[in-house]
Amino acid sequence: MIEKTDIGDLKGIGEKTKKLFEKINVHTVGDLIRYYPHGYDVYEEAVPISELEEDKIQTVTGAIYGRVQVSGSSRMQVTTLHVKDFTGTLKVIWFRMPFLRNTLSGGGVITLRGRVVRKKTGDLVMEHPEMFYPSAKYEEKLHTLQPVYGLTAGLSNNMVMKAMKQALDGLDLTREILPDSLRLKYGLAEYNYAVRGIHFPEDKEVFYHARERLVFEEFLEFILSIRRLKEKNERLDNNYPMQSRPEVQKFLENLPFELTGAQQKVWKEIEKDLGSDKTMSRLVQGDVGSGKTIVAVLALMNAAFNGYQGAMMAPTEVLARQHYENITKMFEDYDIPIKVELLTGSMTAKEKRRAYDRIECGLAKIIIGTHALIQGAVSYDNLGLVITDEQHRFGVKQRETFALKGGEPHVLVMSATPIPRTLAIILYGDLDISVIDELPANRLPIKNCVVDTGYRNKAYNFMKKQIAEGRQCYVICPMVEESETMEAENVTDYTVALQEEMGDQIQVACLHGKMKQAQKDDIIDRFGRNEIQILVSTTVIEVGIDVPNATVMMIENAERFGLAQLHQLRGRVGRGKYQSYCIFMSASKSKETKERLDILNHSNDGFKIASEDLRLRGPGDLFGIRQSGLMNFKLGDIYQDAKILQMANEAADQLTEEDEEWIRKLPNYENAAGVVI
Repeated sequence: MIEKTDIGDLKGIGEKTKKLFEKINVHTVGDLIRYYPHGYDVYEEAVPISELEEDKIQTVTGAIYGRVQVSGSSRMQVTTLHVKDFTGTLKVIWFRMPFLRNTLSGGGVITLRGRVVRKKTGDLVMEHPEMFYPSAKYEEKLHTLQPVYGLTAGLSNNMVMKAMKQALDGLDLTREILPDSLRLKYGLAEYNYAVRGIHFPEDKEVFYHARERLVFEEFLEFILSIRRLKEKNERLDNNYPMQSRPEVQKFLENLPFELTGAQQKVWKEIEKDLGSDKTMSRLVQGDVGSGKTIVAVLALMNAAFNGYQGAMMAPTEVLARQHYENITKMFEDYDIPIKVELLTGSMTAKEKRRAYDRIECGLAKIIIGTHALIQGAVSYDNLGLVITDEQHRFGVKQRETFALKGGEPHVLVMSATPIPRTLAIILYGDLDISVIDELPANRLPIKNCVVDTGYRNKAYNFMKKQIAEGRQCYVICPMVEESETMEAENVTDYTVALQEEMGDQIQVACLHGKMKQAQKDDIIDRFGRNEIQILVSTTVIEVGIDVPNATVMMIENAERFGLAQLHQLRGRVGRGKYQSYCIFMSASKSKETKERLDILNHSNDGFKIASEDLRLRGPGDLFGIRQSGLMNFKLGDIYQDAKILQMANEAADQLTEEDEEWIRKLPNYENAAGVVI
């Protein structure tokens, strides 16, 4: 067996299962062994019922007490069991598993492992636990770590584990990619140990060593690819020289506000780049609400008045349309004679053809869109500037494809991702970096509070008061980590309960990643028109919704998110003239969680928050925690793995031409620059 072996050639994988694996982008055995777990189930000793803690997955052993009951509708049957030990009694419930009544009716001792939650009555309840009956079966799993993989409907965790064991046993994993000198210098595990240890670690120590090795390799591949891109960019002459235009200066003078000092500084840096001998490759980092968009508009105007086209790509259709409408209105208000074009994937074939014609003949000078801007059918007349908004959503390869639509145009990258400068220099090594570190003077600071779940009713009443004043609210629910298929149901159930709480006069709607694009657009449009007052959502709204009338952001289970992501979510409010509020609701009682969330309670500065997040994360955070999501590496996380990132950067500095041979052997070297950043 080799890595290129088709996934369908493994025993037990027929045509139907093969298609399920392909849905999670696993086509070959090589893809499979690099399909890493997103967490692990740790089977620990049972605890006395009296010592159970809420919102934690724990194990109890006790005697079945009383009768097993099944209640509820045929659509949602709830099976209820009571278990008793020497310290107390625990209520246990399962959803849609009525057959358990027959299984458990004989009584006896049982071991249960599941999440413990506190109900409104104040009682702790274990929901939908894994069951070991008789309880002696639990000893087989005690102290083991079971990998948990991302799944799709029809594909079970057990199916992935079986295929993984077969692949690891059949492949020759003894080959070593990294030079021994490099591996020994940084104390890294051998490849064979690492790849087995990441999927089936014997204990936490094995997991840490395995993960460190694979993350180092992933970061090193990425850094080398970025440096290769930088070398190429440094050799590019400026094919689109742009002089400073009086029309742009006049537009600036007529604006009803003055640019902040930081905005002016960054605009001067961009102007200088556009007129220099070399092509611009610049990243503009600015916190949420710092005013990056107006700087992008100035650059696009400058390109148009110099006779070139400028294009800006946004990560979502909603954001692209917002940019298009805002820029078009701005140009109408100030009599700017520049034709702006919109190009997105959901446009009809007829609309796209008309847009293509206007772009190709040069009538459209500024083009705003999504990935549709880099598809084959688009042909530009004279593309001199490309801008990508929210850059951490795009791969370097995609950016390069976008740039090649012109004859090596200037590239400007906009990002609200708060990455500490020391890390940004490594991650954006092919770009010059500018920072807008000042908020516009007219923005009111968001008022924050960190509360426990007992505050929920007060929060709901506060939201009602804000809505009575004409404002709108967001409520964020975390993704359900145990199963992707439960995410939509989780948000939907919450929406139904919240609608009941709010009454008929307030419209509540939900938004999640399982919806079709047209559904999402419709809900977001209705929210924008205040036809919906409360939007319940997953993190799908992190980027791409700009509703100045929304003043309340409530985040449920805030402890489950990284600080940087919480800050991005908070940035959906505070975008208008009204005072805005963010409520971080935490179900955790731990001191560490309180310390983390207090950082957000006392600061609205994204860069400060990112640095504090970096300081607080220890090696223990790497185990069984969801990644920040800011950079889509397979394993690495720029905050949790900051030290490994710096280590890989140091290693890249020390490589010589003699190392070229093994560099080319790195499995993802050619594609590493395509990682989403």
